Amino acid sequence: MGKTRITEKIAFIGGGQMAEALIAGLVATHCCEPDQIWATDPVAERCDTLKRLHGVRVGRSNREAAAWAGIIVLAVKPQILDGVMNDIAGELKRALTISVAAGIPIQAITKVGGTGARVVRAMPNTPAMVQEGMTALAIGPGVSEPETGMARTIFESVGKVVTVEERLMDAVTGLSGSGPAYVFLAIEAMADGGVKMGLPRATAEVLAAQTVLGAAKMVLETGEHPARLKDKVASPGGTTIAGLHRLEAGGMRATLIDAIEAATKRSQELGR
Repeated sequence: MGKTRITEKIAFIGGGQMAEALIAGLVATHCCEPDQIWATDPVAERCDTLKRLHGVRVGRSNREAAAWAGIIVLAVKPQILDGVMNDIAGELKRALTISVAAGIPIQAITKVGGTGARVVRAMPNTPAMVQEGMTALAIGPGVSEPETGMARTIFESVGKVVTVEERLMDAVTGLSGSGPAYVFLAIEAMADGGVKMGLPRATAEVLAAQTVLGAAKMVLETGEHPARLKDKVASPGGTTIAGLHRLEAGGMRATLIDAIEAATKRSQELGR
């Protein structure tokens, strides 16, 4: 992950948790040096924390940071993005702009930046905070291959990256964006089952979490279809097939599909 060096300066407009995860990933993987990064935030304590933990330049002026950088990462909440973009509109046309603002289309940013603005829209998820994130990128018009590579490098420093058409970003939000919450719920329920059967709570939670982590790693590293891996665990007349039968009876598969559909549709609504 993150083996390509970034030579451009990067301004993170917004210094929240996702921005910090990306900053930490870039520095830890040596994709760039701390002095190549400038993070802004209106909260002084937040700026102090980013400077203390990661050694990056910090401040409150979005305009100064954007003018300094060759890459601008818009990492603010969608409801305040318009005001932030208007403040740095001139820089949006000049620099490569990467937006992690959920639900905001590329066109809304290029409209402010004007003709020639190059925008990459990103949908990372919260496991980026432990460098196991999943990010989908939608590449806007005019973004060059080297610029696409730099965008990939930024997010590969905190996990895996795929590229999708922008029309699919709501489905990405419903699956990998909201997905960690579904998995947390499954881990909690599995641990509850262990507690019901007599396991200490702390032990049950470790058993459940590591089991989910290991199973996910098997899917990614073996390249086998999840159904084939499932069949290898479920021996004839054994414990696993009995448990799987109960999950099917409870509609787990259909419920998860419905959850992703519901989250996708809500993402579409919020983007309108």
